[in-house]
Amino acid sequence: MGLSVGIVGLPNVGKSTTFNALTKTQNAQAANYAFCTIEPNKASVNVPDVRLNELAKIVKPERIMYSSVDFVDIAGLVKGASKGEGLGNKFLANIRECDLILHIVRCFDDDNIIHVENSVNPIRDIEIINLELILADIEQLTKKKDKLAKEAKANVKGAKESLQMLEDLLIHLEEGKLASEFANKDSNEFIALNKELRLLSAKEVIYGVNVSEDELTSDNEYVKQVREYANKSNHLVLKLCAKLEEDLIDMPSDEANEFLKELGVEESGLDAIIKASFAKLNLISYFTAGVLEVRSWTIHKGDKAPRAASVIHNDFEKGFIKAEVISYEDYINCGGESKAKEAGKLRLEGKDYVVQDGDVMHFRFNV
Repeated sequence: MGLSVGIVGLPNVGKSTTFNALTKTQNAQAANYAFCTIEPNKASVNVPDVRLNELAKIVKPERIMYSSVDFVDIAGLVKGASKGEGLGNKFLANIRECDLILHIVRCFDDDNIIHVENSVNPIRDIEIINLELILADIEQLTKKKDKLAKEAKANVKGAKESLQMLEDLLIHLEEGKLASEFANKDSNEFIALNKELRLLSAKEVIYGVNVSEDELTSDNEYVKQVREYANKSNHLVLKLCAKLEEDLIDMPSDEANEFLKELGVEESGLDAIIKASFAKLNLISYFTAGVLEVRSWTIHKGDKAPRAASVIHNDFEKGFIKAEVISYEDYINCGGESKAKEAGKLRLEGKDYVVQDGDVMHFRFNV
């Protein structure tokens, strides 16, 4: 579906290390100096989903295909990025193309790793990034304001309402507040404007707090500060040790899981980030299960059956007749499609059926 998560933060906070671990590659150069990442690295990451493995145990397919999310490692921003400092304009443009921001925040002390601001202060770091996003949005909105003012003067339909909303939004941003916190962000005018401009400070954010290995099981003071800050804007905070996650890359999955258990950690921080990113993008999965493949298909929550069918092939939506649906739980409990059908668990659903996360589906359609 082309949906992407931009990894941002100040230089040298662990973005490229996180990207390496996320993608299980060493393609993103990790180095102890600012701007070691110039061009954004991109990679598609599988969304962990044990349900596919359980389906495969029954179907025994030739392959398993997971849902995925694209991650983009964007170079570190600094003060003045919105004015071009540190190649900031280029990096901000990269963020604009992303659907969600994963903001990596340094929450550990280490004298051997330099900090671009010469001290560890996660709230200051977050606010530096946020301010640059806000300033970039103000610049875009100011240009848009001139165009809307002309349209309003010419009595173009809806222009006066859009102009008033934009002026209110500018006041809001000039107070140092994110567009995502704007009181009228659910208005038709704001939604249309954001669709056109893709405002940076309106994007959903997940804060990835990067801690040392021995701080994974309890929050240090830095992490507590970020959680308190994020709670005010209802943003999610997930904890990880980027260096540890990168070290786990070469371990077999069972050894890696055992190692995490020994540390008292139930789930990899990266797995949690991938799952949370998928959910924050308002995505769910349905499954197809056959001898060739067991596959997860990505759709938006609330999509109806014909729309869900279109992600397989556009013709499936055009010629949609019915969908054969078995819930994941029924499929597993019955031991497969034929037994689920015998038990009356297979349903025929029409065009108005809203697909549920985990549905196992087969589509009937006209060519």
